[in-house]
Amino acid sequence: MAKRVGVDKWLFGVVLLLVLFGLVMVFSASAVVAKAEYGSPYQFMLRQAAWAVLGMIALVLLMKVDYRNYNNPKVVFTAVAVTMVLLIGVFAMRDSHNTHRWFRFGIMSFQPSELAKPTLVLFLAYFLQTRIHKMDDWRGTVLRAALPPLVFVALILKEPDLGTAMVCAAVTALMLYLAGMQVKYLGIGLLASMPVLYYMLFRVPWRRARMLAFVNPEADPRGTGFHILQSLIAVGTGGLRGLGLMEGRQKLFYLPEPHTDFIYANVCEELGLIGALLLVALFVALGYRGLRAAYLSTDPFARFLAFGITSTVLIQAFFNMSVVIALLPTKGITLPFVSFGGTSLFVMLASMGVLLNVTREID
Repeated sequence: MAKRVGVDKWLFGVVLLLVLFGLVMVFSASAVVAKAEYGSPYQFMLRQAAWAVLGMIALVLLMKVDYRNYNNPKVVFTAVAVTMVLLIGVFAMRDSHNTHRWFRFGIMSFQPSELAKPTLVLFLAYFLQTRIHKMDDWRGTVLRAALPPLVFVALILKEPDLGTAMVCAAVTALMLYLAGMQVKYLGIGLLASMPVLYYMLFRVPWRRARMLAFVNPEADPRGTGFHILQSLIAVGTGGLRGLGLMEGRQKLFYLPEPHTDFIYANVCEELGLIGALLLVALFVALGYRGLRAAYLSTDPFARFLAFGITSTVLIQAFFNMSVVIALLPTKGITLPFVSFGGTSLFVMLASMGVLLNVTREID
């Protein structure tokens, strides 16, 4: 049995640094916009700070809760049922920009699709822990494991939120592969998803416009190509050392969503290549410590839990940064711990609390 030790202090430190860095960059990216729209440059930063405090409280509390308590069908299926209800219930809410993604309570909002990610990890960790040697049974194991994630992904696509749906699908695929699922089943799943992806990307007019803009943004620089071009201008302007904190120009009503989806572009402009690479290094460090915990865990449930939580963060960070530097088409997805977004920050920090508890059980 593994020796019980303290939590991974390196992992805790990296998470804390990411949160503090995010607060600084949210203020830098949003101060001018917040002043113009709300009369106070601190509007977004203070809201983010409030969620950060709540998230850190959740992290510390969950860090002390034995992760084995979650390895219970009552906990797992209650979480799945509650998340399912929330994903369905959000369609009863008033739409925002033709989307149904949030429950709104005054100035506060809650995005249930963010809760879907750790719920999927929890379900798959519970389901797969005893089926590692049954992964050749596609009907009894693979299909049953994939069914709740498929329902979640379908509901998230309906909101619509393709970015979060792709994160959920990618994490599911990686966890099934870790459990020993044959590559041919991944191929079959990918082929089966192609018609859906084709429809979502090329038959939905605004997504088709994004795909065309990704291929040739200069064709419509003030329309569909605006996001990509402004992001690349911000990245290129930063150079090696950047223009300096608070000195970025693209956030001044040029760069869309500079404090949320495109905050990494603001990092590149103000802190340059050095700052951008340091941020990447923090995510690499988080990934290393999280995957290390998964590798060293002797409990299959803990291994899947640690791998799933870490993979979620890394995949989401990869998607966000890739969009900013035009490696992927534009999609609305936040940079974990850094972008403005209360639900995302709180859920990510709570998930880190669970991961930190897992690290207590390894040398």
